[in-house]
Amino acid sequence: MQNVTYKVPLKELIEQLDLENCTPDIDTDNIFITQNEVNRPALQLAGYFDYFDSKRIQIIGHVEHTYMQQRGMEHSLAMMERIMAGSDESPKPPCIIYCREIWIDEEIIALANRYNVPILRTKKPTSPFMAEIIRWVNAELAPRCSVHGVLVDIYGEGILIMGESGIGKSEVALELIHRGHRLVSDDVVEIRRISDKSLMGSSPGITKHFIELRGIGIVDAKSLFGVESVKDEQQIDLVIKLEEFNKNQDYDRLGLEEQFIEFLGNKVVCHSIPIRPGRNVSIICESAAVNHRQKKMGYNAALELYNRVTSNLAEKNKN
Repeated sequence: MQNVTYKVPLKELIEQLDLENCTPDIDTDNIFITQNEVNRPALQLAGYFDYFDSKRIQIIGHVEHTYMQQRGMEHSLAMMERIMAGSDESPKPPCIIYCREIWIDEEIIALANRYNVPILRTKKPTSPFMAEIIRWVNAELAPRCSVHGVLVDIYGEGILIMGESGIGKSEVALELIHRGHRLVSDDVVEIRRISDKSLMGSSPGITKHFIELRGIGIVDAKSLFGVESVKDEQQIDLVIKLEEFNKNQDYDRLGLEEQFIEFLGNKVVCHSIPIRPGRNVSIICESAAVNHRQKKMGYNAALELYNRVTSNLAEKNKN
């Protein structure tokens, strides 16, 4: 497993959230967002800069704009210059975004061009826009790692199939596609930690929709089986580890106790499936997906059987 640090190009934020660039002369290709939080610089506009995190995106709403108008242009320019200028201890903000399509004075635009801090604008109200940008940036800057495996959407459950190279992961994925399920990624799965309970898996762009089959080569699942056979990303709900059958090893036959595997601090239920001739691994994966969904809905077949056996033994002991 390889951990990856990530940063978001400002240009991507502008495109995704449909922002107006009021400083087109500034090159946004080389400006990156590294913080997943935003800041409304109300206290900074009043002159209080203690604990000011300038690495965050700065949001100007109706309250901040009205305050700047009341204090006058000289005070506003002085405070905005302190926000934009940065220092060795406090870098420049990646951008400043005005909400509600607020009019931006030419003096502030000139100041932004001097310090190379892009000024952006949106029509959206401040609070809904902040919620949207925080959600988007959190997803893009989520901790991530890459693992060797195959991710498939089976009945809406994200199943990550892992195992040694050559054990048959891609062949299982191909048969699952034939059975109507959807491929997310083959060979390498990029995992993002969206929350304390959610892991999102996707494919690297270069191998998206491709499957490697030994003896045949590379096939394009989307071209061969249609767009309904692939998916861009999927939450990882269950991990299935394929391994060579070992007669000396004890395998779980009841499933009363869950086994887990950890990615980026999040635990995911994991099943180890022994591979031997005659076992249809694709159907096993389907059954595991449905069984996992049943457990999430409150029904545990192993526990039900255990309770039946216990009740039966108790009745016999009474008699």
